[in-house]
Amino acid sequence: MQQNDAQIIDKRQARGAFDRAAGSYDQAAVLQREVADRILERLDYIKHVPQRLLDVGCGTGYTLQPLARRYPGSEIWALDVSLNMLGQARRKPSLWQKFRGRFRYVAGDAEQLPMADASVDMIFSSLAMQWCVDLDRTFAEMRRVLKPDGLLMFSTFGPDTLRELRHCFESVDDYSHTNQFIDMHDIGDALLRSGFGDPVMDMEMLTVTYDDVMAIMRDLKQIGAHNVTQGRARGLTGKRRMQAVSKAYEQFRQDQRLPVSYEVLYGHAWAMDNIEQGCAVPQSVNVSFDAGRS
Repeated sequence: MQQNDAQIIDKRQARGAFDRAAGSYDQAAVLQREVADRILERLDYIKHVPQRLLDVGCGTGYTLQPLARRYPGSEIWALDVSLNMLGQARRKPSLWQKFRGRFRYVAGDAEQLPMADASVDMIFSSLAMQWCVDLDRTFAEMRRVLKPDGLLMFSTFGPDTLRELRHCFESVDDYSHTNQFIDMHDIGDALLRSGFGDPVMDMEMLTVTYDDVMAIMRDLKQIGAHNVTQGRARGLTGKRRMQAVSKAYEQFRQDQRLPVSYEVLYGHAWAMDNIEQGCAVPQSVNVSFDAGRS
């Protein structure tokens, strides 16, 4: 999958941003919690009980206890690229859960998982894949560590995410000021290439509103989600440029609030058995749209 500088994530910068944001993340991650709740609800319709579950990109651990309650007999591994995020996650479970050894915490990258082949029954990942440089490599790693017929359940962002902010910065200069996100159909194709079967994708648009542009930028910084692409401008955005962006954003104001759009993609697929022996890979992805929820 060919990418330009506006799409390529600087992983070192991303890790540093999340390390710095670990202490403030929970205060600002309203949308992230909402998406996590929605992907957790989707598990109601999937009959699969894992013995070992891997939460890829666990962040500060918001999903760990809901997953533990849903799968009371499961061992849950929490993985994140940020040591500081993992430190926050370790403080979340109750003492009895820690005593029983329900959770394992491991620092690692989704593109190079520190897990043995076929060692996991289920991978759960909420809003982490957009920080991966190579989606094919990411899915290949997830397929590698999943047991045959294991489940991958994930959410990520689509290309219309932050569209208002991106439009306003494009009117100011030619640099990349927001991360770029991969189309739903390209994600489905990558799943098929990596040996997953029966992939299902769906999308919904969610909107968060703010008083002004500075509040938007502040929230993005607090969750570590500011621009870390290779095509970003080096150095601080000047006061005059931010004033121009703020002025441009006013065209989107509704009911005295500024909207920020998020195209949220949800997907799940199954690790196919005997893919190495040439098992046929389906050539289609089931796709649905739900753009009415906000």
